[in-house]
Amino acid sequence: MTVGACACFAALDTTTKWVTATVPLLMALWVRYFFQAAATTAIVLPTRGRAVWRTRRLAWQLVRGFLLLASSLLAFLSLRYMPVGEFTAIVMITPLAVTVLAATVLKEHVSALRWLLVVGGFAGTLIIIRPGASHFGWSSLLPLALVASNSAFQVLTSQLARTEDPVTMHLYTGWTGTLLASLALPFVWTSLPDLRLWAALCFMGLTATVGHFLLILAFYRAPAATLMPYLYTQIAFAVLGGVLVFSHVPDHLSVIGMGMIAVCGAAGAWLSARERRAAAS
Repeated sequence: MTVGACACFAALDTTTKWVTATVPLLMALWVRYFFQAAATTAIVLPTRGRAVWRTRRLAWQLVRGFLLLASSLLAFLSLRYMPVGEFTAIVMITPLAVTVLAATVLKEHVSALRWLLVVGGFAGTLIIIRPGASHFGWSSLLPLALVASNSAFQVLTSQLARTEDPVTMHLYTGWTGTLLASLALPFVWTSLPDLRLWAALCFMGLTATVGHFLLILAFYRAPAATLMPYLYTQIAFAVLGGVLVFSHVPDHLSVIGMGMIAVCGAAGAWLSARERRAAAS
C-alpha cells in the first residue's frame, strides 16, 4: 500500500509538471484539492455520518490544512522549474528536517548517529542543488521552502494524531485547501480547449486522493517505522516519470545525492524506531 501511494504521488507530480506548463497554477491547485475533498466526503460521509466532522481542535485542523496548501503551492512552483526526480529527492529530506524540529522545538532526544544521518541527507541535497553551479538559481530554493512548511505540517500532524481521527484530519485538510484556493479562483480561471488538460487535472485529483487513502490504510496496518523506508521508493517512481514524460535523465552527481538522501532517511527512520523501542523497554 505504501509503495502504491508513492507511485500515485510520483504520478501526481509528473502530471502537475506537464499541466502547469499550460494551465494557471492556482487553477490546477484548486481542481486537485476540490477533487480530493469531494471524493473523500462522498466515500466517508455515507458510512461515518456527520460525526466524522467532530474535532476538539478545530483551529489546529485549519492551520494544518493551510500548511499543506502552502506545501502544495510550493510543490507546484518547484515543478515548473525542476525535474521531477531531483525535486522529489529534495522533498524527501522532510523526515530528517522533522528530526531537527523534534530536537529543537519539542526537545526530544536525538542521538549522535541520527544527527550524522541528518547531515548526510542535507549533504545529498547540496549535491543535487549544487550552489554556485551554472544550473543553480532562485528556483532551487523553492523545494527547501517546501521542506520547511512540510516539516511543520508533519510535526503538527503527529501532535493532532494523538487525539484526532485520521479520517477527520483528512477531510479538514482537503476542504481547507479547497476553500482557500477558491478565493483566488475567479482571478485565474480560464477556459481549456484541450480535453486532455481536463483529463490530466482530474487525474491529478485522482492520484492525490488514492495516494492519501493508501497511506491511511497502510498506517492503520503497520507502524510508521516499518513503512517509512518504503516511502523513498517515490524517488525511483519520480525519476521514471521524468524519463518517460520529459526524457530527463538525472546526471551522475544527482543520482549520488538521491542515494544519500534515501539511505540516510531510511536509516534515520529505522534508528528512531529502535531508540523508541529501547526507551519503552
